[in-house]
Amino acid sequence: MKRTIYPCLWFNNNAAEAANFYCNVFDDAKLLDSNAIVSRIEIGGMTFMMLNGGPKYVMTPAISYFVYCDGEHKIERLYDLLKEGGKVMMPLDKYDWSPRYAWIEDRFGVNWQLDVEAINSPQKIVPNLLFVNSKNSWVHAAREKYTSVFKPSMLLMDMAYPPQAGMPDGSLLFAQFKLNGFIMNAMSSTLQHDYDFSPGNSFVVECDSQEEIDYFWETLGKNGRYDMCGWLADEFGVSWQIVPSMLPQLMSDPEKGPRVIQAFLKMQKFDIQTLLGA
Repeated sequence: MKRTIYPCLWFNNNAAEAANFYCNVFDDAKLLDSNAIVSRIEIGGMTFMMLNGGPKYVMTPAISYFVYCDGEHKIERLYDLLKEGGKVMMPLDKYDWSPRYAWIEDRFGVNWQLDVEAINSPQKIVPNLLFVNSKNSWVHAAREKYTSVFKPSMLLMDMAYPPQAGMPDGSLLFAQFKLNGFIMNAMSSTLQHDYDFSPGNSFVVECDSQEEIDYFWETLGKNGRYDMCGWLADEFGVSWQIVPSMLPQLMSDPEKGPRVIQAFLKMQKFDIQTLLGA
């Protein structure tokens, strides 16, 4: 079975507004479905879940989204639209690593890294994990953990720190890897930052069986933290949601849906049989 992985963005009850904004900003974006709790869109070959979670959590720059643009016109258009009402972290310009690059935090708090660079994949948007402060030497360990948990996986690129950076031997500045077909970036910074990973950005892993749920719950959550409703934070602080792939279908049933919701609100790890019997 093809296992689905996709990001979830936590909004303060304006997820539908954000979904509409992104569908207007990105030429290839489309709305998949929307209700009072969740909106789902597809951009650049990747699904985004947008959750109306309230004010409890906020997104941070520790997780951003690389947008690989195929030309100057596209990157300039996205830059102009995404920065409106937002914050320019790095202006659109030429940098050592790219002829045209920018980093923007948009009006909803989502961080985007725009880059004029080809990517040989239908997935044109790639999540990026930024390891900062005491975690800035952890990129290698995170890449090793994730590629061991998800199968099949493969390493696409590694970039080590130069010796003059003064980082421990083997520390990675950047890594790109593929987890069961899903591409992710990880990078680190030697600068001090006032943010870290947050449940405001998480990754959903859809599972077809209880065996898969048990496996990802245990392996991703080991040495981390287990929360309610299928949420966990791994040992690096990155949040994941381990959910049954059948959950949307169960929740959409007019009669059964409310009972399913009440059942999983009491769970940490999802139990498929309990949901089916609700």
